Amino acid sequence: MLNQRTKATGANLPEELTRLGVSGAAKAIRRGEVNAENYVSALLAKARQDEGLKAFITLDEPGALSAAREADKARAKGLSAPLLGVPLGIKDSYLTAGLRTTLGVDALRDFQPTEDAEAVASLKAAGAIVLGKTNLVELSYGLTGDNGPYGQVGNPHAPGHVTGGSSSGSAAAVAAGLVPATLGGDTIGSIRVPASLCGVVGFKPTTRRWPRGGVAPISHTLDTTGVFARNVEDCMLIDQVVTGAPVAELNARADLKGIRFAFAPRQYLNPVDPEVEAQFRNTLLRLADAGAEIVEIDLGEEFQALALHTTWSLFFRETKASLSEFLERHAIPVTFEDLHEGLRAGVKDAWDHFVIPGAPGYLSEQAYHLLFTDRLAVKERMSQVFTRHSAHALILPTTPCSAPTVDHQTQFTVGGEEVDFRVLANNTIPASAAGLPGVSLPIGPDSHDLPIGLELDGPEGEDRALLALAARVERILNA
Repeated sequence: MLNQRTKATGANLPEELTRLGVSGAAKAIRRGEVNAENYVSALLAKARQDEGLKAFITLDEPGALSAAREADKARAKGLSAPLLGVPLGIKDSYLTAGLRTTLGVDALRDFQPTEDAEAVASLKAAGAIVLGKTNLVELSYGLTGDNGPYGQVGNPHAPGHVTGGSSSGSAAAVAAGLVPATLGGDTIGSIRVPASLCGVVGFKPTTRRWPRGGVAPISHTLDTTGVFARNVEDCMLIDQVVTGAPVAELNARADLKGIRFAFAPRQYLNPVDPEVEAQFRNTLLRLADAGAEIVEIDLGEEFQALALHTTWSLFFRETKASLSEFLERHAIPVTFEDLHEGLRAGVKDAWDHFVIPGAPGYLSEQAYHLLFTDRLAVKERMSQVFTRHSAHALILPTTPCSAPTVDHQTQFTVGGEEVDFRVLANNTIPASAAGLPGVSLPIGPDSHDLPIGLELDGPEGEDRALLALAARVERILNA
């Protein structure tokens, strides 16, 4: 809620508006404390001021202002909706009617869909306004935030460092205060990784719980849509709107009595940056002080290798079929071959090795089908966290390090070990393989003032319980 001095005098109003979260903005607009047009204008001005971050590919200034005026008229008539007048950012892999959708590639620079992705349509129906389309790695194919046609997204905490990807602009836009929440997509960690590196909350729902229609895919087995926000309450509100889940009141308890967290150091601290491990273990102590029980478990020597192999293999093997079907279904004016030809070096190299049928790393039909046996083994192992160990959530560092520098984003060192960018998804991948919901929360900066993330993974389908637990954790960490 806006403070009374600001409401009365308008002093520093634009700056205060940019700090509003989704729930706070919705309440302020509903109560008449904030004018939606002024709110949208303030965010557009900040987005233009910070355009060097390259968080947005497209800002819809005329469309957003027009929608804001309509929202103000609706409120004046006594009408209401959960997100009336609240501007949001949308990852540019989501179709948006009348607003260009590039998928992060140059070949679609001028493409304007005639339909909204299902999740976008749900948000609009709840009164939300699309401020613009956020930057992403081309076709969501990367983990650092580099995009050839539309630029490297800068980390708002340190522009010389990466944001994570592929939903790079979505995380950066929330972290920079350009918008209170954004939609993203997560196949192997593309919401949770950038949430961790940018210091915001990122929520990956149970796979297939959120609608995926109208969103450019990578893997029909692994893909899920999701959200970035400044706090868990806002994630809960967006989740309620998108899924139609019942409205839930936040548990006001300031303790974690009766909560059990499972912790698997062998699988999730190898490798790990010493500062990340120290911050993570300190967080475990704080949660234990709040009444939580922390149990150390071991998922098995081969677990991480199995999860990584299965998930990366599905990621590559399903791209062509999933993306080709999407292009045809939505009459998008490019072919899969056009997209392949226009990819920048690095992404194209990966496609040439793993994605194109007949390529050296392209899996045979038999090898592909065997992946589902391996995936089932990962799912069963993960389910034991909640059955055999009676944990409410698995707890882990979201990423094994804070944000690498842009200049060394493909190869860097973690815990004295030379690694490549794929290590950023090491800890997020098991939940992706198993289709579990996951939430990344910021737990404080490292010595370079770069964010560190904490991930909570919950049982399949128990998204609302996981979010409620994450809200309690967030309250304790922010105390």
